[in-house]
Amino acid sequence: MTALALDEPVDRVGRGWTAALALANGAIWVGWYGPLQILLAKQAEQFAPGTGLSKESLLAWVTGVGAVVSLAANPLFGALSDRTVSRYGRRTPWIVAGAAGGALSLLVLAGADTLWVLFAGWCLAQLTLNASFAAVTAAVPDRVPRLQRGAVGGWLGVAQILGVVAGTGLATAAGGIGAGYVACAAFTLLGVAPYVLRHPDLRLDPAARPAWSWRRFAAGFWLSPRRHPDLAWAWLTRFLINLGNALVLLYLFYYLRDRLHYDDPDTGVLILTAVNGVTLLATVVVGGAWSDRIGRRKPFVLWSGVLMAVATGVLSGWQTWTGALVAAAVLGVGFGVFTSVDFALMTDVLPKALDRGKDLGVINIANSLPQVAAPVLAAPLVNHLGGYRVLYLVAAGIGLAGAILVRRIKGVA
Repeated sequence: MTALALDEPVDRVGRGWTAALALANGAIWVGWYGPLQILLAKQAEQFAPGTGLSKESLLAWVTGVGAVVSLAANPLFGALSDRTVSRYGRRTPWIVAGAAGGALSLLVLAGADTLWVLFAGWCLAQLTLNASFAAVTAAVPDRVPRLQRGAVGGWLGVAQILGVVAGTGLATAAGGIGAGYVACAAFTLLGVAPYVLRHPDLRLDPAARPAWSWRRFAAGFWLSPRRHPDLAWAWLTRFLINLGNALVLLYLFYYLRDRLHYDDPDTGVLILTAVNGVTLLATVVVGGAWSDRIGRRKPFVLWSGVLMAVATGVLSGWQTWTGALVAAAVLGVGFGVFTSVDFALMTDVLPKALDRGKDLGVINIANSLPQVAAPVLAAPLVNHLGGYRVLYLVAAGIGLAGAILVRRIKGVA
């Protein structure tokens, strides 16, 4: 079991393993996106009066501070899972602890009666859910051979978008902010159970764990672009495309209500999320499997990023409900391919097996850092520099730049 934990996997994983891991992944995204899509926006609107901030700025502060916690939490818990020696393996203890802590954090948010509890609850949710997410992500390079990672990444992408849809649906249909948080918490906790109960993890022998040193541990989080240029370009590509996507999603609730004057923005967000999910589901597994079959990654990332930039441009130039529906559909097509193939590309450029969790955690900063940068960019763009038209033009440009930069990667086709 120790040798297998550090070896490059060669045996293909089965459908049951993939389905259970995908469900665990989706459950974590429910815990994130029920709040991000609906619940935090409603709470920011409640708490904004008397703070001197607009609801947009307050939401930006809450999500931004939480994202700062996420920046540190993902690589930290990935590194800790790399070094974990237990009878349950390296990853499983962190999946369980993170999901349980995430559920409790969402319950704290359900009862938030002050602004500081709102901030603290969301920071705790980011801390704990990232512990679980880091371990789930690291399980893929632990167990899945290279030429199956596009397909497995596709199924994780399916779970991700279904988690976003389910989280949005639970937050909308539960019957209030508190009930929405309770529903998301229950789903998050129960969703990881099949994987941790039915699929034993690979164990690490204590003798294989490096000697502890705070200095070496801290230094390990720096992955030199000079020594690992492909990893650096892959990270930058992911960061820019995710930043463009984060700018689209952050104020979607307010965009529908304040710019399009949609009568029921809660339902509008749910409809757009569902449309996006349907088209994403149509491409996410197909794109990953196709990439595995032909042994190429970069063309898929390039053209999916271009398509996402086009969809974001539609939100800027065609500001109607019909335009929003078209943009959601096209964005789903592009993001579906990007989600599966980019994940496989990232696992292909990892430096070494012993640090898979930590290195993927550093890579996943490219997912969480946009949550910090997006509010910083979006709030002034919406409030002072041209509104939603400029916001979505900037988002399209950022995403397009990320897509083009994937061509700088040399070690992956």
